[in-house]
Amino acid sequence: MIKINHKQKKTKQNIHLFTEESWVKLKSDFKWTEPYFYGKKGETFVLAGDSVDILIGLGKSDDLKSFEIQSIANKFSNDFKDKLKPISTSVFGLFSDEFMEEFVKGLYLGTYKYPFEKSHPVWNEKFELHFEIISESKAKEISATTEALCYGQFSGMDWLNKPANFKTVDKISEFLQKESKIHKIKYKSLNRKESQKAGLRAFLAVNQGSSQEAAFTILEYNGGEKNEPKIGLVGKCVLFDTGGISIKPSDNLHYMKSDMGGASAVIGTLLAVAQLKLPVNIVVILPITDNAVSERAYLPSDVITAYNGKTIEVLNTDAEGRMTLADGLSYMSKNYETDVMIDLATLTGSSVRMFGYTCAAYFSNNEELKKELENSADKTNQRLWNLPLWDVWEEDFKSDVADFKNISSKPFGDCIVAGKFLEQFIENHPNWAHLDIAGVAFGNVNYTKEKGATGYGVQLLLDYIKNFSKRNSNKN
Repeated sequence: MIKINHKQKKTKQNIHLFTEESWVKLKSDFKWTEPYFYGKKGETFVLAGDSVDILIGLGKSDDLKSFEIQSIANKFSNDFKDKLKPISTSVFGLFSDEFMEEFVKGLYLGTYKYPFEKSHPVWNEKFELHFEIISESKAKEISATTEALCYGQFSGMDWLNKPANFKTVDKISEFLQKESKIHKIKYKSLNRKESQKAGLRAFLAVNQGSSQEAAFTILEYNGGEKNEPKIGLVGKCVLFDTGGISIKPSDNLHYMKSDMGGASAVIGTLLAVAQLKLPVNIVVILPITDNAVSERAYLPSDVITAYNGKTIEVLNTDAEGRMTLADGLSYMSKNYETDVMIDLATLTGSSVRMFGYTCAAYFSNNEELKKELENSADKTNQRLWNLPLWDVWEEDFKSDVADFKNISSKPFGDCIVAGKFLEQFIENHPNWAHLDIAGVAFGNVNYTKEKGATGYGVQLLLDYIKNFSKRNSNKN
């Protein structure tokens, strides 16, 4: 449990946070620091005597944002994992509840490593944080929020980081069943035979080349009243993507264990919401499979009838994510009354070429939803950039032998084509957004030499869901 004490106490280990301006005023209290410390962003300096005083720079005060404090604390936590002591620790220099919360989040999110275990000193039961001024209720709130965030986000990150042979359909299904039981989440999963009966043929086309069972999984969290608004989340959950018959190049193919980045974000969000017992209703769909090569694998030129009856000509079996999401979105639209529907997917290399590792590409048919998502993205620094869903793009994936092709034949704009393709399967849902997180879900991180899970999407969605819940409670 994260311990935050609302009472000030003299401690042997102290963390001091300074902006460049506050350091100028207070530097006389700390000898032997020049020319080593100026309060610049990310600077650290340690003074050891009767107590250990760790100085951390926050940069210029006039443009300091709360997410920057989280980022600085995250890096500090990782860098000092072998230096911090599991003892009572005072924190000085944070002048708002928001900044204190972001510091604690960063301190604990920075403890992640794969596989996660609570070996970092801050998880030790003897470690306790003391702030200068904080109410008892706020201390408890920050502790609970951070604990839930870590629980959810680290769970999702662990699944994204697992080697392919460690994250089989059976193993992730077992995990989801276990977590559903703990948090009173309604769990349902359709295997290959049941999915066939239900008409989930686009999803099954991807799964048919696999030696593993299909698991079209539905999770329902009902924290709100029965008739209150409901959020629908769909996460692409391709456990490993070979590309199928349209096989990928061997270079960096091992990173295709990350093709469940959308599901990782959705799972992390759902578990954090459940841990916090937020008064909101959420339904999640995870079409779980891998995309394998075998004599049974679906082929380029196949025509598949999706769940909603629309037909898809397969030009490229490596465009499998939009096949599974097509059935996921239409199944949710036809079987659940959701007030908002959001899907997340590591969907296209096109979004990476467009934005690199800076932000996710997103699409929406609702202006209000765009504003709400962008507000949460800006607050959490899990950035989004809106791209158009113009009807002209639909012409690029019209087929001669089916309703649609699963890719465009043109060598550009695939992330837009993919978004427009998915729009054909939302069944006219008026409040939908698609987040292509291919460039931000998995990348360069501070806890491993190779690329790893970033945790992208959990804080963004959690903030959005909290705001959604508040808006609806105010209406009532």
